[in-house]
Amino acid sequence: MFDFAPILSQALLRKGGERGLEPWIKEPPSAHKFKHTPNDRVLATMTKCVFQAGFVWRVIENKWPAFEKTFFNFDPQSLILLSPEQLDRISSDNRIVRNRQKVMSVPQNAAYIADVSAEHKSFANFAAQWPENDFIGLCRHMKKFGCRLGGLSGPRILRKIGKDSFILTKDVVTALKAAGLEIADAPTSRSDLIKVQNSFNHWREQTGYSLTRLSKICACSIGKNFTEPV
Repeated sequence: MFDFAPILSQALLRKGGERGLEPWIKEPPSAHKFKHTPNDRVLATMTKCVFQAGFVWRVIENKWPAFEKTFFNFDPQSLILLSPEQLDRISSDNRIVRNRQKVMSVPQNAAYIADVSAEHKSFANFAAQWPENDFIGLCRHMKKFGCRLGGLSGPRILRKIGKDSFILTKDVVTALKAAGLEIADAPTSRSDLIKVQNSFNHWREQTGYSLTRLSKICACSIGKNFTEPV
């Protein structure tokens, strides 16, 4: 396993020390706080990430109040009951982005959340209980049972709702490869993801850092992010 110290040193050098690095890192909330995230906010986050994928994020942000209204403030039980006629109307509503396939993902993900909640009380409670040393397993579950939650969407959703996470952005992957990890430029195979998970698990034990902090430090150690964080 590769030592994390060189990655941390490079990030500190690029950001001007600990005071410069810290603003780039936002730690996840406590597991206690995270598990109380309501299902409607989880579904809202899923929907926003699904619609932002491959699209101009700013447009989705500007239209978001209309998304909230159109989708009943993302109450899963209401959305599960949408009729085909209602979905047709929503898909042609110019107040939101008219992408029928993505619109159809909303009731499907509402059903996914409801199914998980039937056993675990809520989606966040389910995700909070999932061990960090198998984060890729949680992402795989979302991809398998949710709709359009694969790729970077699953990790982004989990990060946004408060789950401790790593996201394999271009900079993070570049940092992993620079450290000596032999993975693809876009690591999606099971073997590559296991290598990534094992590396993060080793670094967690070595440093005591969260997955989020480790991931952020990797991103800050390489690439073009010399400017102030947004």
